[in-house]
Amino acid sequence: MSDGLLNDEALLRYSRHILLDEWGVSGQERLANAHALIVGAGGLGCPAALFLASAGVGTLSIADHDRVDLTNLQRQIAHETASIGELKVESLKRRLNAINPLVKVVTIAEKLEGLALQQAVDAADVVLDCTDRFATRHAINRACVAAKKPLVSGAAIRFDGQVSVFDPRWAASPCYHCVYPETSDFEETACAEMGVFAPLVGIVGSTQAAEALKLLANIDGSETLCGRLLTIDAKTMEVTTLHVKRDARCAVCGA
Repeated sequence: MSDGLLNDEALLRYSRHILLDEWGVSGQERLANAHALIVGAGGLGCPAALFLASAGVGTLSIADHDRVDLTNLQRQIAHETASIGELKVESLKRRLNAINPLVKVVTIAEKLEGLALQQAVDAADVVLDCTDRFATRHAINRACVAAKKPLVSGAAIRFDGQVSVFDPRWAASPCYHCVYPETSDFEETACAEMGVFAPLVGIVGSTQAAEALKLLANIDGSETLCGRLLTIDAKTMEVTTLHVKRDARCAVCGA
């Protein structure tokens, strides 16, 4: 639906969003013409993609080089037992197409890095970081800063989750590196080693989708998590919002 016109089927499909005064037909048309890049088709990427597709984001690019494993099925809700051994991007695409055939789903079955990462970010209107590696997060952040594209960052490990928005279009916005400086002595720890509470990734991924939809639909009166870090303790269901500031000496976004 790249022409921005909604047919009768689309108007009915998206009617519950269109009925929102802050949304309306104009907000839905902006979504229909939008392009979101989701890096990671796992625990965070699955719920994020499901909500973006069901909401009607016109083009979804999904990047992931991994294949579905039995251990993924505890939390990666778009995949199923029959998907084991299949590329995650293909499994996820099939699910998204079943939910909403009006959305164009582009699969990138590779580990995005270097020029390919920058080109994918350049082509998108918003980027969702749904990965679980700090090195990858920093690479995505650098690409978003260079392209001046908003980044919706999420993370979940054990019972702890967090979400923030880094928007280089806003002069006061921090970038990911401002909050989590990249250091050479940092030791990566994946959820495969630490474990993760299954519903937590759904909460975080859904929140990422909400932030991305607000950015793309340009909802009147809405405020994103730009400049704020939302943290979730799933054991106590305590949600905390911390204010984070741009580092003027940041090696990535600093002047």
